[in-house]
Amino acid sequence: MKTSSPFVFTTGTIGYPLLFVLMIWIVFWAELRFNLDLAPFGIRPGELIGLRGIVFSPFMHSDIKHLFNNTIPLFILSLALFYFYRPLRWKVLLIGLVTTGLITWLIGRPANHIGASGIIYLLAGFLFFKGVFSKNYRLVALSLIVVFVYGGLIWYVTPIDPKISWEGHLAGLVSGLSLAVLFKKDVAKPPKFQWQSPDFKESDDLFMQHFDENGNFVDNLPFQDVEEEETVFNYIYIEKKEDKA
Repeated sequence: MKTSSPFVFTTGTIGYPLLFVLMIWIVFWAELRFNLDLAPFGIRPGELIGLRGIVFSPFMHSDIKHLFNNTIPLFILSLALFYFYRPLRWKVLLIGLVTTGLITWLIGRPANHIGASGIIYLLAGFLFFKGVFSKNYRLVALSLIVVFVYGGLIWYVTPIDPKISWEGHLAGLVSGLSLAVLFKKDVAKPPKFQWQSPDFKESDDLFMQHFDENGNFVDNLPFQDVEEEETVFNYIYIEKKEDKA
């Protein structure tokens, strides 16, 4: 049965994130197998030809450690994007890819900036800030999970390691925040609860009345008059007969 709710698991929800990961591994394998040097196709700040790296750089990595460190976060965060923000997923990825690469090209050091870490920071930034802005309990919980698992990434948006493209990390984070603000009003709506009993009305459940149509918890409900059934007591008088001796 088709549904318009974004909170639906489809083959594309896991298929596209797997495809992203598979593509960067195939590119890395091709470099080793055919002895290719694709580093010049990275983002090269200040050079017009370096703009091509906006598209190509996320698929190239310096070594197996670099690739492995990006694989798991890229898969998990893109999976979260495709599940919780299905209507926005391609907009976030395509616009974020361009803005992250362009900012890196503008502020980066003269070097070949490669790797999918900029996209990872893009996804982490968008998922965190979008969840906070939405005020939806599910998306806020997702934001807290992102902070708990990947909060340590924030240190790498500063130049603490000259071998790491902190400019790309910062560009991704800024792009994620900007997209969260841009799509601030586009809040995903979770599906309504469905119950086995066809006669059950969600409005009749006092607990479920504390949740609005977006799944947000409402503490104070408007006063509702409850009609009380009138209880009628019927008394029957029975005369007690005295026993005769």
